[in-house]
Amino acid sequence: MSNSTTSKPVVSDSVDPRVELGVWLKSLREEQGLSQRALAKQLSLDYYTFISQLETGRGKIPSARYNDWAKALDQNPKTFMKKLLKHYEPEAYDMLFGNSEAI
Repeated sequence: MSNSTTSKPVVSDSVDPRVELGVWLKSLREEQGLSQRALAKQLSLDYYTFISQLETGRGKIPSARYNDWAKALDQNPKTFMKKLLKHYEPEAYDMLFGNSEAI
């Protein structure tokens, strides 16, 4: 059976959730027109390389800073935190919301 050009790409279940989240965070940053340095400055981070680490799936936003990040990336804080929880703590997310609830 051949794939047509209109079929959806196959997403591997082996994709690291943090890598997936990093891609999303990068897209949010770019939508705001922010460089990594500019976002780091807005968040009062000592090192802009932390942004790079997050965007490549290495590292985790400290929970105490979720609200700051949501504001910097122009996101609803509750929705933003829920997305982070789904990727950082999938078992806890499933316990709270079930795996069928969309973000």
